[in-house]
Amino acid sequence: MMNNMFFESKSKYAFDETVEKLSNIIVEAGWRVTHTHDLKETMRKNGFDVLPAKVIELCNPGYAYRILSADELRIYGNMMPCRISVHEKADGKTYVSRMNSALFASQIGGVPEEVMSDAYRDAEGFVAQIAE
Repeated sequence: MMNNMFFESKSKYAFDETVEKLSNIIVEAGWRVTHTHDLKETMRKNGFDVLPAKVIELCNPGYAYRILSADELRIYGNMMPCRISVHEKADGKTYVSRMNSALFASQIGGVPEEVMSDAYRDAEGFVAQIAE
């Protein structure tokens, strides 16, 4: 099942352009980019050199509200915000990876499954716009 839990797509664009375009697509769709983690910079500060890698944290407030407004569902808050990783590999190409939250959510059911499946569908649409 692990090969279905995470997906990776090759970007049509270089690393920085992929991060910028993807962030813009997310915002234009009514989502929020809450933070972008620069993993290469974090690793550099700790004495390691890695290829470029950034993690975009994205949130749809309407989806988040459906989870965070109910005490019995707040346990799933650790799955928020959604994340999309943009990374470069040794081949010089840029890739975008993400978790199959719909598959994960199918094990839970109910509102969490609805919300995570909708979020997954949206995120796949964002990635499709920059993928080869």
